[in-house]
Amino acid sequence: MIVVDSFTGARQAMVGRSGLVPTMGSLHEGHLACVAALRSDSDCVVMSIFVNPLQFDDPGDLARYPRSMERDLELAGAAGVDVVFAPPVEAMYPEPPLTRVVVSAVSAEMEGVHRPGHFDGVATVVAKLFAGLRPDRAAFGRKDAQQLAVVKRLAADLSFGVQIVEVPTVREHDGLALSSRNVFIEDRKAALGLSRGLFLAADSARAGERSAITLEEIAGRTASKAGAMVEYATLADVRTARRIPALDRTAFLAIAARVGSIRLIDNVVLEPDGTADRGTRLDGPSILGGS
Repeated sequence: MIVVDSFTGARQAMVGRSGLVPTMGSLHEGHLACVAALRSDSDCVVMSIFVNPLQFDDPGDLARYPRSMERDLELAGAAGVDVVFAPPVEAMYPEPPLTRVVVSAVSAEMEGVHRPGHFDGVATVVAKLFAGLRPDRAAFGRKDAQQLAVVKRLAADLSFGVQIVEVPTVREHDGLALSSRNVFIEDRKAALGLSRGLFLAADSARAGERSAITLEEIAGRTASKAGAMVEYATLADVRTARRIPALDRTAFLAIAARVGSIRLIDNVVLEPDGTADRGTRLDGPSILGGS
């Protein structure tokens, strides 16, 4: 495995058909599932590790974001990553960027309301990675469903020619969606309220419920009863990330909530026939050390 800190160095190390796994480090099985999704059909798998300051609206959150480069490099190498692109901030942004990428309508609701400017930062760094590394494919997890919709629209609108590979959400054995922020969770019961609410709503959809209000209420109420401070529970079109009144197309039911000082998001993808993608579960604790 080669570790580089510049776009030029990364491109020189990339050979053949390439796949990219963008990350901010603090790796877990969700990131490794993205590597696996690309490994079988790529000559070279590249992982970027970069904590992107543009997508943080709270400087304190940026400072607290977990960083563990030595551990991440060990995990990346064991997973079959060929090239790790780990640039310093000055390599990604030699000057404060005057150009921002805004995927307007797709980023307007949900996270767009609660984290203004967040997706502008995400879209800008992803556009830089696509332009600077020129991968053939890039893998993103469905756990961040609205982000996935933003990235897919970005790639199409700007004609990057990158195939976006969707990877199902990876969950701990108790159902909690994997996130690097999980290491900070103090109230596990409250955190589990998010996934349990989503699963109950998915059960209801399977039984025939199609009303967005009802499905959202099930998810939000369950999480609140567990002790999470719910910010939103929204049924949205999987392509546009806009709220829809009924489950009449492929959609995702997303929830965001605060558990103590930590903010968590989760979702399930629902089909109009009531089937759901709830993700996959680990057999035991994750490499993050979850319960």
